[in-house]
Amino acid sequence: MAPTSETLTAERILEATEEVLRRHGPAKATVVDVARALGVSHGSVYRHFRTKAALREAVTKRWLDRTSGELSGIAAGDGAPEARLRDWLAALFAAKRRKAGADPELFATYTVLTGENGTAVGEHITELTAQLTRIVRDGVESGAFASDDPEAAARAVFQATGRFHDPCYAREWEEPGAEADFTAVVDVLLRGLRA
Repeated sequence: MAPTSETLTAERILEATEEVLRRHGPAKATVVDVARALGVSHGSVYRHFRTKAALREAVTKRWLDRTSGELSGIAAGDGAPEARLRDWLAALFAAKRRKAGADPELFATYTVLTGENGTAVGEHITELTAQLTRIVRDGVESGAFASDDPEAAARAVFQATGRFHDPCYAREWEEPGAEADFTAVVDVLLRGLRA
């Protein structure tokens, strides 16, 4: 093990874990592999993440948070709610397609990890629906949308668009017509929300 001159941080461990997962896959990646990649003992990794499961959950959360972060600016924007909703959904679909297409091995790994880490996935979905709720609520307040319950409407929008962001549909995202299907679903949802 070569000594490392950089301070060992949780972020460095997560970066190394992502690389180890990409190389070995979730079934074979170990904390020892992560430690080896960092040039430290596995005990050093455990000082930051008490268990292998905690490390896997943290790397899953980090991956999911990247998508949430990309979308938060759209949700918080001051544009017309209808345009923000369309842009937010399009950005979510694009982010998921990019992750699946750019690095299919890592996407497959994270699909396994998200199945193991219900807490991280639940928090991610809660964050995404909160962003949608903000857009829908802004639409109701501006008179663009009609809804007695913006939170329920946001959940419905999220669920209705699942085919375009749920990883179990990833194979369909590049099929001919996927973009047209997405546009048609969003158009129907927006018509349903309009005041």
